[in-house]
Amino acid sequence: MERRLDLAAALGGAFWLLHPLFVSTTLYIVQREAMLPATCTLLGLLAWLQGRSAFAQGKPTLGTAWLLIGLGLCTALATASKANGVLLPALVLTVEIVFFAENHSPAAWRAADRSAYRRLMLVLAGIPSLLIAGYLAFEGWRGLTHGLGGARPWTLGQRLLTEPRVLMDYLKLLWLPRPFTTGLFNDQYVVSTSLWQPVTTLPALLGVIALLVAAWVLRRRAPAVALALAFYFVGQSMESSTLALELYFEHRNYLPALLMFWPLSLWLCGLKMSATGTALFPLTQPAIRLRGALALAVLAGLGWMTHARADLWGNAQDQALLWARLNPNSPRAQAFAAQAEMQAGHPERAVARLRPALAQRPDEVQLALNLLAARCQQGHLDAGTLHAALQALRTTRDTGTLLASWFNRAIDQSAEPACPELDLATLEQLLQAAQSNPRLVDLAGRRQDLYHLQGRIALARQQPQAALAAFNTALDQQVRPEAAFQQAALLGSAHQPALALAHLDHYEAERDREEAPAFGMPRIHAWVLRRQHYWDNELLRLRQTLRDDLRPMPSPSP
Repeated sequence: MERRLDLAAALGGAFWLLHPLFVSTTLYIVQREAMLPATCTLLGLLAWLQGRSAFAQGKPTLGTAWLLIGLGLCTALATASKANGVLLPALVLTVEIVFFAENHSPAAWRAADRSAYRRLMLVLAGIPSLLIAGYLAFEGWRGLTHGLGGARPWTLGQRLLTEPRVLMDYLKLLWLPRPFTTGLFNDQYVVSTSLWQPVTTLPALLGVIALLVAAWVLRRRAPAVALALAFYFVGQSMESSTLALELYFEHRNYLPALLMFWPLSLWLCGLKMSATGTALFPLTQPAIRLRGALALAVLAGLGWMTHARADLWGNAQDQALLWARLNPNSPRAQAFAAQAEMQAGHPERAVARLRPALAQRPDEVQLALNLLAARCQQGHLDAGTLHAALQALRTTRDTGTLLASWFNRAIDQSAEPACPELDLATLEQLLQAAQSNPRLVDLAGRRQDLYHLQGRIALARQQPQAALAAFNTALDQQVRPEAAFQQAALLGSAHQPALALAHLDHYEAERDREEAPAFGMPRIHAWVLRRQHYWDNELLRLRQTLRDDLRPMPSPSP
């Protein structure tokens, strides 16, 4: 029995580790942010299980220590890694209620130990779970009553209607895996505008409800199945509910699917779990061989698909073209493919790809700027392409760091532009179009980017006073030391140390308005830098460098 249980655990873990859906999680560098909280959550679950076992053995002091480590320290570490790490207490509570309540109830424990354990679970798991549920409910109420502003092209109500379809799509990818999926680009995902549009909205909603009901009903007869379902939906409860995140990302399944294949592995190993305990199936020798062969086939299939998908990730051009083919209505996928075509020396293919896509989505600035780059690579920027870029900049939604990155590269190349038309005058015209876009100027971060770019253009035009004024205005939007030092360094590099010092003076005058970073690793990082006096030391060093630049050079010896 023990050997089969260990084998089932190993198989379930192998199915999860080898699943091709998680290639994007493990190979896309930014999704270390998804792997870190998953690691801390696993450590927290293991520590909690150790603590529960200690209570069951009549060792409440040891059990308390393990629970504090698992539900206290590990929750803090998981949350600092990424916000959804805060779900660890809810996941622990899910395992306790759905699985252990029927199989290993504390009723047989000593009364004092049972009471102490339940009090600790209330404080460390129950109350935090209620607080998270309350927070998600509040975010839902606020989003439904106050709206989301211009941050998203959909309302929160539409998001809540869409997410059941997303969850059912995730489950289909988990249980019917394939080597190639839509990947990172899912901005084309169709939003549900009612229960009937698209027609899969209501069936998906009913399907999610049915699976949740099944998780509750099956907790006695098939606790492993019930736990796999309940764990999955609780794990999705932050990123697939009322928070106004993007609709769809494959990496969101990484932790929630942790137990998804455990029931299958139990069946393959001839085990059945119920409220009365774990039992062995009476299997014949041919049946054992058949299930063993099936397990090997599943492992081999998952391994092959994961290898094929990882191999695609190793070929950026093929990956870009495949994703564009799988996501024909995704502006991101088409822009990514166009960049690959330009890098391969085929701007004409990029133009042919981007023009019809931009005609359908004229507000998509990533399409417009890539089309502009492709036409420049062909040697000439025509008036129609420039007009399309101006229109996109006037109407685009928040682009994150896209605009700042593109303009910074273009300004760096302005002395020798990619094509004659992409000079400083054209860049200034494009920047003014962006500054006329209310969706951008309503956001402090984007306003800062735009004023910063205005200062860079002024420096390139050799107008240092205008650059200083723009940099000061940029800093006023969000007082950040890294922005101030970068802009001072730009002024210093342009042989304007006095103006750079004046900009640092402006920063110190406004320093009290610095805002604390978002909760999590950014705040911890800021705390560490503050404790080390990092920014104060950098300020002193930069000031000294600029003062040295102000000193006149010594006259050469006769």
